[in-house]
Amino acid sequence: MAIASTNPATGETIREFDALSDSEVEEKLATAARVAREYRHTGFDERAAGLRRAADILDADTDTLAATMTAEMGKTIAAAKAEIGKCAKGLRYYADAAPAMLADDIADADAVNASRALHRFQPLGVILAVMPWNFPLWQVIRFAGPGLMAGNVGLLKHASNVPQTALYLEELFRRAGLPEGVFQTLLISSGQIEDILKDPRVAAATLTGSEGAGRAVGETAGAQLKKVVLELGGSDPFVVLPSADLAAAAKTATTARCQNNGQSCIAAKRFIVHTDVYDEFAELFVAEMAAQKVGDPTADDTDIGPLATEQGRTDVTDLVDDAVAKGAKVLTGGTVPDGPGWFYPPTVISEITTEMDIYGEEVFGPVASLYRATDIDDALRIANDTDFGLGSNVWTTDDAEIERCIDELEAGQVFVNGMTTSYPEISFGGIKNSGHGRELATFGIREFCNVKTVWVGPTGKNE
Repeated sequence: MAIASTNPATGETIREFDALSDSEVEEKLATAARVAREYRHTGFDERAAGLRRAADILDADTDTLAATMTAEMGKTIAAAKAEIGKCAKGLRYYADAAPAMLADDIADADAVNASRALHRFQPLGVILAVMPWNFPLWQVIRFAGPGLMAGNVGLLKHASNVPQTALYLEELFRRAGLPEGVFQTLLISSGQIEDILKDPRVAAATLTGSEGAGRAVGETAGAQLKKVVLELGGSDPFVVLPSADLAAAAKTATTARCQNNGQSCIAAKRFIVHTDVYDEFAELFVAEMAAQKVGDPTADDTDIGPLATEQGRTDVTDLVDDAVAKGAKVLTGGTVPDGPGWFYPPTVISEITTEMDIYGEEVFGPVASLYRATDIDDALRIANDTDFGLGSNVWTTDDAEIERCIDELEAGQVFVNGMTTSYPEISFGGIKNSGHGRELATFGIREFCNVKTVWVGPTGKNE
């Protein structure tokens, strides 16, 4: 089986790679298991030095790596460079912060009749990471940075349309001087994941991807009693209430919907606007969306490049066409452009009903669904009427409304007067069909640790 890089702006195949044979996979598993036994005994200083060197390499490789990312999955060159910078920052953050995050958590020894009581955080071992193409570097680094600092070893099964980025990641940590085999890329098909996850040498798994992929990996991991972190899809609400700065909200809404060519799990997708400001916001929002420049992702002034795959564009087109056929109104966009590549214009649709597929499904492209809410109760009802629960946004300057939305929005994250994004310093993850577990911050680094309880009884000395 060949694994190919295909340029989504042209549809042309860039490079092809052979998938690993069963014997080659076995060799990588054996290496990972051997290295895991050794790497867990390294110190924080040694691990941190490797991550800092990796960050420096990313800085030096920015131009060439960004070009590769853009060619493989179509993100704009500016977005690719920003992603690389974010990854370098994330590596340095964990290099600095991990020792405190994983320091012994001291408990009250007297309360448990001990001379010492604590929790110690120790690595689980070999972690399988199944990662998506939309943020081909950051999705991996936000697992690898904390994972390596915790003393774990990584096996990466990346999306099959970004093999060059996947191979770069293995080489990155090798060039940074981390032990050979501490992070390996597996160029394999999705059909090979199950056997690898069942292998007793693999301790746990993390997956970012579709709901279907999450269910499959979750079922396999569950049958093996292995820990798994799942970050799946989202249909994030963007709630706009009367006191909001509408111009700022409309501008941010456009960025939130069109970031990464509209292909982000935490992109705002459903725009729920109070009736008192609906018309004004809609006018501003539609104008902002229509002004986005769609085109060559290698050009510095391009806002939106192509969708990553032909099937992805078909999925978006089908959802919009279904909604229009059932009575939705297209306010801008909605038509596939002529020419090569898998482009789709920024689109806003309104008058959406529950009978339309787009009401309940995630749209992975620059398509915004606009809803009118009668009041805050109605806005929260619409926002929560989804199987997903990843991120959420609310725009208001009313303190009581802010607190109510923080409490009542059913999501793993609430961003007020801004757009949902990820930072190394705060946790990331969702509820409901958006998955479980957390990445980033202290919660993320501890996900793949054995939280070992230590109780030491009285020694009799100096008593």
